[in-house]
Parts: sequence; structure tokens; C-alpha cells
Amino acid sequence: MSGAELPPVATAASSNRSGTVTVRATDQGMPVEIQFERGEYRYGAQALADEILRLTKRSAIVARSRRREQLAEAGVPADLLDRLGLPTRQAAVDELDRLDEADTGQTSWLRPS
Repeated sequence: MSGAELPPVATAASSNRSGTVTVRATDQGMPVEIQFERGEYRYGAQALADEILRLTKRSAIVARSRRREQLAEAGVPADLLDRLGLPTRQAAVDELDRLDEADTGQTSWLRPS
């Protein structure tokens, strides 16, 4: 590997469709910053917790992809990155698409009847 200094951890942030909940998480899936608007309370604690968990997963996927890019630039071979389970950018996009397709969260500001 080159003498390039790698950051100790990669992070990424994801927000819900309306931008009212944002989670920054590490490549290991640890949330390090959670922000949400007060209005999110109206959907209940479980809905907010579910959304935070979903966004944490999204952020971790992006952060793992970034980590792969950082390590690749530092000279780590692709087969080792594969064994570490770090996704390529395209694999991360595919995984995010699958996660978003499974999203059944709130899509409207209208209250259910």
C-alpha cells in the first residue's frame, strides 16, 4: 500500500424522501448522527425507529462502498476488497435499489383515514 493516510472510518448520510429524517452512519453500520424534524413524532415512535434503522442501513451501504474506493486508491487488491465484503459502487447502487423497493414507509403527508 502507498503511504496515503486513510481516514479511520468511512461515513455516509441518507435522508428519507421528504428530507425530514437524516442518518449518518459508519461503514460498520453504526449511526453517528441522527437528525429529524419534530413533525416525525406524529407517525409514532415505532415508525420513526423503523425509518432510522432503514436510513442507517442505506448509509452503511454507501459508506462501505466509499471505504472500498479509499482502500482501492491506497493499493488494496480487488480480491481482498471482495473478501472484506466491501461493495463496488454498482453493487451498492443495486443494493440501495432493493432496499428502496422494499420501503413501505410514509409516502404522504395525509393522515390515514
